Amino acid sequence: MEYVEDIIDIVIVGAGIAGLATALGLHRKGVKSLVLESSPTLRTSGYAIGTWTNAWHALDALGIGNKVREHHRLVERVVVLSASSGATSAELKLTGVQGKTGKHEFRSVRRDSLVKILAKELPKDTIRYSSKVVLIEDGDNLKLLHLADGSIIKAKVVVGCDGIYSAVAKFIGLKEPSFSGRLSTRGYAEYPTNHGFKPEFVVITGGGIRIGMLPNSEKSIYWFFTWRPSKKVADKVQQSMANMREFVIQKLTSLKVPKEIIQVIERSEMSQVFSTELKYQSPFSLLFGRIIKGNICVIGDALHPMTPDIGQGGCMALEDSVILARCLSDAVYKGKIEEGLEKFANERRWRCAEVVARAYIVGFIQQSSNWLLSFLREKVFARTLARALLKTPDYDCGKL
Repeated sequence: MEYVEDIIDIVIVGAGIAGLATALGLHRKGVKSLVLESSPTLRTSGYAIGTWTNAWHALDALGIGNKVREHHRLVERVVVLSASSGATSAELKLTGVQGKTGKHEFRSVRRDSLVKILAKELPKDTIRYSSKVVLIEDGDNLKLLHLADGSIIKAKVVVGCDGIYSAVAKFIGLKEPSFSGRLSTRGYAEYPTNHGFKPEFVVITGGGIRIGMLPNSEKSIYWFFTWRPSKKVADKVQQSMANMREFVIQKLTSLKVPKEIIQVIERSEMSQVFSTELKYQSPFSLLFGRIIKGNICVIGDALHPMTPDIGQGGCMALEDSVILARCLSDAVYKGKIEEGLEKFANERRWRCAEVVARAYIVGFIQQSSNWLLSFLREKVFARTLARALLKTPDYDCGKL
């Protein structure tokens, strides 16, 4: 039996990083919101996100930057290696390097740690669990959110933070993300004592693969492996976690990958290794498509899914959250919600399209096995591609 609840000003769909950060931004501005989460508890799956300078500007704006920093190690430099020769293609110093928006800062942040910090800062009744949205309808100037338990929530504003397969994005009419043709496997290794690795982000490219490894702390390491599979190979290796890990290790052993990196993958717990398709939103859809609809919008992966080649997925979600909270809180006070959302959309279109396109191009060049691109990548483009890691995060979303 359906039952209708009272009208709620702002409903956020999804209690991931984007949803919780938006709720916190609104809370800091004195605006109450309700976050609907389909899971029965806070979702802490996933391992780590590369958190660059732009993300730290956002976290500082939300007032939690230092709480996150104290648990995560500062990465001092980026080292790019060739998978075919093992030689160093490029090195990029990070510590003390000044950008347009301040000194560059990069850390690998555990996703569960960040989500818990965000949730702890919110008022107790902000997150409602086991609340899956199954249908969205228009209702005069409101949106009607039908939940799986039969209840209906009336919302003045709906913010979709429900990920790459967003129901809110579908309602708006945003184009579905495209498959990049690549898969990504990620893992996490923990050590009883100091693992001994330097605070460096090591990236190995070429031979049709891209692998990266960076420490979260002195006892934990996050790694990723991206590859372009044939259907036969993909079906086989994804039948079990054991097959997946064996495939990654065999692939890396056949290339010039340092043994210590392979050993990190060997010691990763099987429950901490998984594979996903890498998808991205068309930059043209972001520039010219509908990313808001009246009093409803999307942010984070629901708005701009991208390949992970410049480490900006989570960082861009945090940018979105601060900017939306600023635009939306001002609009709520003035009674001009649609104007506030339009302002948000105008501010984010070009930024999102540019970053999505840059990530795709960097990934295409880095992972290509074409002989000409491989030669140019290692002899000409390597340092330029490395610098792209600094250019993109040299951005400040501003204060709340």
